[in-house]
Amino acid sequence: MSPYDRKEDEVRRLLDGPHPGVPVDLAPRAAERGRRVLARRRVLHAVLWTLLVVGVVVALVLAVVWWPGAEPLDTTPGGW
Repeated sequence: MSPYDRKEDEVRRLLDGPHPGVPVDLAPRAAERGRRVLARRRVLHAVLWTLLVVGVVVALVLAVVWWPGAEPLDTTPGGW
């Protein structure tokens, strides 16, 4: 008997046997867990977007502050 046939026979025996009972409150518990997961995901996405926006603003402010300014107009290019 090949390994495939043996596994197939095992699966058939499992499926032909009695099926385990499903808890009565399974659906409400699953729905509540799904709501919690979605709420956590929304909060995480909001925090990450906020950090991204803050990072971009900080980078822009630093670029403006540290950007070398134009030379004063009253000097000559040769320094005469």
